[in-house]
Amino acid sequence: MAKKPETLSRIADNKKAAFNYFFEERHEAGMVLHGWEVKALREGKVQLTDGYVVIREGELYLIGCQINPLKTASTHVSPDAVRTKKLLLHKDEIKRLTAKVEQKGYTLVPLNLHWTNGRAKCEIALAKGKAEHDKRDTIKEREGKREVERAMKSRHR
Repeated sequence: MAKKPETLSRIADNKKAAFNYFFEERHEAGMVLHGWEVKALREGKVQLTDGYVVIREGELYLIGCQINPLKTASTHVSPDAVRTKKLLLHKDEIKRLTAKVEQKGYTLVPLNLHWTNGRAKCEIALAKGKAEHDKRDTIKEREGKREVERAMKSRHR
């Protein structure tokens, strides 16, 4: 029997991360979630902008990611919207990331949440913070692209 093609659909993006950091490496990590969190993710009730990843005792944890519970959540469960979520990666990947994070200026940042074959995944990046002048350069590039697009659009009319 033929394998089904891998499906990937985005749940949420951390747009602020691209503005504040340079990305060195990207990794896809699984997530340990409760049932109500999975249901809320399916509805898109998640916010990643304040999230960050820490390494504790050789394990990765996503902190500050807010998953808002649905109003129809079960009454016997008390949902915590900003619960710390464990991320799943291979041990050798975690060791390599730990060594790099211990270097000055590196951190782990969540980039997006997405579904891969029915499982919630978090794409994380090994990132280095941008200086203020780098952020200004990013803004200039973005505005330059917009002006070019506007000029091309008006030219075709």
